[in-house]
Amino acid sequence: MIVYVDLIFLLNAAIDGALLVVTAWTRNAAVRLWRIAAASVIGGAYVVMMLVPELSFMFTFMVKLLFSALMIVTAFGFGGMAPFLRNVTAFYVVSFAAAGGIFGFHYFFMASGDVWNGIFFAHSGGMLFEMNTGIWFVLAAFVIVMWIYLRVFRGAKQKERLVTYMAEVEVAVEDFVMRCKGLVDTGNQLYDPLTKTPVMVVETAMWKDVLPEKWVERIRKAEVDQIVSTIGSDEFCWQDRLRLVPYRGVNRGTQFMLAIKPDRVTVIYNDRKIDTHKVLVGFDAGKLCSDDSYHAIIHPMLLQT
Repeated sequence: MIVYVDLIFLLNAAIDGALLVVTAWTRNAAVRLWRIAAASVIGGAYVVMMLVPELSFMFTFMVKLLFSALMIVTAFGFGGMAPFLRNVTAFYVVSFAAAGGIFGFHYFFMASGDVWNGIFFAHSGGMLFEMNTGIWFVLAAFVIVMWIYLRVFRGAKQKERLVTYMAEVEVAVEDFVMRCKGLVDTGNQLYDPLTKTPVMVVETAMWKDVLPEKWVERIRKAEVDQIVSTIGSDEFCWQDRLRLVPYRGVNRGTQFMLAIKPDRVTVIYNDRKIDTHKVLVGFDAGKLCSDDSYHAIIHPMLLQT
């Protein structure tokens, strides 16, 4: 059997480098290429040393742990015991995810004959599984698994960040009370230009029980002007509360949003309960969040009331 030591070293160094970069991204740590390269060389050298029979004693749990720690210190520095342990844990989580993903891809594309031919029993009675894969398959599977991991982790981090800006919203208009989750948007600077009243935005679907059905349809079609023209003829008990708020959409000219003047809006944010009366509630035609995490956009001025 011919063993290409240089290819083994380069492959493992490249994979170790990619794992360290993903670990740095996971931990929000600064990436210095020379540190990552030096740590990758250490990881690649360890694999090569395992091929030397005289160094077989290095293939033990403690030596593997020491080399992992050396790679982490080289790549990110020490910085204290707590950050060091977090970096080591993140590195192993990423490594296990990559290894499990590669094995999963390998098993997914195997035929039943390949599975049976790769299974054999050891003298101790344990069952072993032989995994024969090509270098290009390993690289392709590794790239796909890391891409999926980053996408999932990025989505989880983004959702976690959003949660910190979430609040409970309660809108009261006479006897009707609407409750939902809202997102505090610091970039929302929508005001009624005449009264300088802040405008929060709520999905129209949250008002479907009180709004006329044809109004909901016209709001979705951005035909707010037709709603205004029918005020007085349509049956809607809160017509005197309706307002038209001009706003400028992205890559569009000035448009108008239909809004209502509530009796009270209550926002529960960070264990604080904030009531306000000077606010307008605008009706948004679509969905504010694709996964229904929130149904309202809260004006930041409401938190300063």
